[in-house]
Amino acid sequence: MRALPVGDRALLVEVSTDGEAQALHADLVRRRAEGSLSVREIVPAARTVLLDGLDDPVRLAEQLAASQVPPVPPRAGEIVEIPVRYDGPDLAEVAAHWDVSPHEAARIHAAAEFRVAFCGFAPGFGYLTGLPARYGVPRRATPRTTVPAGAVGLAGPYTGVYPRPSPGGWQLIGTTDAVLWDHARVPAALLSPGTRVRFVPVGTVPVGSS
Repeated sequence: MRALPVGDRALLVEVSTDGEAQALHADLVRRRAEGSLSVREIVPAARTVLLDGLDDPVRLAEQLAASQVPPVPPRAGEIVEIPVRYDGPDLAEVAAHWDVSPHEAARIHAAAEFRVAFCGFAPGFGYLTGLPARYGVPRRATPRTTVPAGAVGLAGPYTGVYPRPSPGGWQLIGTTDAVLWDHARVPAALLSPGTRVRFVPVGTVPVGSS
């Protein structure tokens, strides 16, 4: 790990992989809950964790530099289930990339248990990991100017659900009616870092796509 100062009371901790970032985030959240770490915000990203509102960032930086990334914690907590219709316009292309039928691609995706690695891009958008590395897919060569809210997409190792209409270059494999962001809800975001997620199929893959 490498801890870099950010202003007077924050640190940006760099690690080597997204799995290490998830493990470090979970460990820091645990330490804060136990009272052994005083910090206001813990914000994970792909390979970094930002800690803001530290009482003694210099001391913590020294501790982190001398320690190892903690092991990935066992999966715990309730699972958020997101109903999904596997009817996305890129499902057949993703299936071909995986060398399976669209029906099998939908089954593979729905069989995985995901975890929110980090959030970003738009309020309520979570970057979910859980598919084996061999199922990574490239982004579209030409992004769409508008992707509808509720679109379920894949990019690289991640699955994500668009919380609102926006441009996007992810491969769209399905749609959901789940509300990812509602400012009147507490919490407003359906997904947060560390949340376990499963996609529950509803309906069937469109006829003619197999």
